[in-house]
Amino acid sequence: MYILGLNAFHGDSSACILKDGVLIAAAEEERFLRIKHWAGFPEESIKWCLQEAGIELDDINHIAINQNPKANLIKKVLYTLSNRPSFQMLFDRYKNKKKRSNIRTHISKAFLGAKLRGKIHAIEHHTAHLSSAFHVSPFDDAVIVSVDGFGDFASSAWGIGKGTNINLEDKVYFPHSLGIFYQSLTQFLGFHNYGDEYKVMGLAPYGKPVFMDHMREIIKLKPDGKFELNLKYFRHHNEKIEYQWDSGSPRVGILFSNELEKLLGSARLKDNEINQYHKNIAHSVQAMYEESFFHLLNKLYSKHKIERIAIAGGCGFNSVANGKITLKTPFKKVYVQSASGDAGGALGAALTTWYKFGGAKSKIKTEHHDHAYWGPSFTNEYIGKLLDKEKEKIKEENCEISYVKDFFQLSNTIASKIKEGKIVGWFQGRMEWGPRALGNRSIICDPRRTDMKEILNLKIKRREPFRPFAPSIIIEEVSNWFEQTNEVPFMMQVFQILKEKRHLIPAVTHVDGSGRLQTVSNETNPRYYSLIKDFNKLTGIPMLLNTSFNENEPVVCKPDQALETFLRTKMDVLVMGNWIILRNL
Repeated sequence: MYILGLNAFHGDSSACILKDGVLIAAAEEERFLRIKHWAGFPEESIKWCLQEAGIELDDINHIAINQNPKANLIKKVLYTLSNRPSFQMLFDRYKNKKKRSNIRTHISKAFLGAKLRGKIHAIEHHTAHLSSAFHVSPFDDAVIVSVDGFGDFASSAWGIGKGTNINLEDKVYFPHSLGIFYQSLTQFLGFHNYGDEYKVMGLAPYGKPVFMDHMREIIKLKPDGKFELNLKYFRHHNEKIEYQWDSGSPRVGILFSNELEKLLGSARLKDNEINQYHKNIAHSVQAMYEESFFHLLNKLYSKHKIERIAIAGGCGFNSVANGKITLKTPFKKVYVQSASGDAGGALGAALTTWYKFGGAKSKIKTEHHDHAYWGPSFTNEYIGKLLDKEKEKIKEENCEISYVKDFFQLSNTIASKIKEGKIVGWFQGRMEWGPRALGNRSIICDPRRTDMKEILNLKIKRREPFRPFAPSIIIEEVSNWFEQTNEVPFMMQVFQILKEKRHLIPAVTHVDGSGRLQTVSNETNPRYYSLIKDFNKLTGIPMLLNTSFNENEPVVCKPDQALETFLRTKMDVLVMGNWIILRNL
């Protein structure tokens, strides 16, 4: 049985394919169209997934999308009747829902002449999130929590997973949302691009929680673990907000009201300098999110006494909060899958459909996802032909090409280059599923250098100086470098680095002594593991600085994109498969 899962007409549009309940391909549309967080119909992702599976459209038995316009319908009607939001707001939502529900037409346009035999299933948004977290987790039973902006009129949902079943317990409905809270305050701080919340996380450690009384005026925590927004500080519930979810980069209009500026002062304009006031706001926003999040989690633990938790939803990317779950709650084991946001909803929709129509008789979950390498890959032959085609352009940039047949020799050579201070583009195997580069589409360099952040930003990344870079560490060394020893394969948790080790790795140590680590094992990524091991032999440091292979664009997908990024930046070395391109000084 083949099931096609989709996230369409929302940020991070994506597609995946299951074969008999097992994931065989998954990718976000942005990687193919080269527009960050691309929203619309994921045509290219679908075509690639079919190609990777070696099947045609008419081989698909089921198509599952992570939205259901009929979900929570009574709640929608009651809210509309009692609150009377603007007509334009209702009309815009209707148009968008209609577009999402017409998936068969979009597929027919994308695959002219092909027959679509598969049945289409609309899966409620948070049901898909919960499935994407639990059904690929290592747990036989767990508490499951989904937290995001909104999906199908709800912002949060939780329940219990046991075996292959998920029991949905409760939700927080529109207009209350931790995701909207964080996004609104992100806009208030002058970060208006879709997905900019990670900038607030990076800025927060530079501030102090001096605005907590104000934050508690904005969010009210309830005795049952839920939360409510003080709606006078927001616009999303009764005014028309400008949204763009179709064929391009997502855009969201201003979500906060004038009352928020009366409470906190003037919002920062995009190009204004960031001062201590803004840093203090950022810190208070993050602290309030954590207070609300842990309030919910502690209530869930007290009810169920299960020590395992799986997290999904856009707020699942709050790696700072995720890293504190075992410190601030009684939960002992945490799993956050690599594409926890809406892209991962495609996987959850497909898995929900599998357990309903294919795996219903099975009591065994699908395989645990301990890696994120589900995207396209390219052979050494393919890469060699590209380099031969572009050899004159490569020579013009004073670069030389070599091929190293023995990977262990290649690994040792590149580890030596990193030790010398070189910045390396590392392109290997299958592309990562989710937003994090995890050693297959990465830029890597020496974490020991105090100036490496500045060098990276000057040569390639051009990021705000307050944003940290992440360490990739071989899994058996975690306890020697971090205060917590959990396995973190997807870079979804931030831990404190041991105080006596921080001075050894300044390039990946944030201002508060933390690091957003990725644990690397020989079983899931032997090439990246080998490189880190070789660097450790040379330096005594069992980790590398790892950042995504891109320059203010989506992470590279194909070798030609990696080569183009290498040539237009000041990267020193590019490794693609067994090929090395070295820039001569």
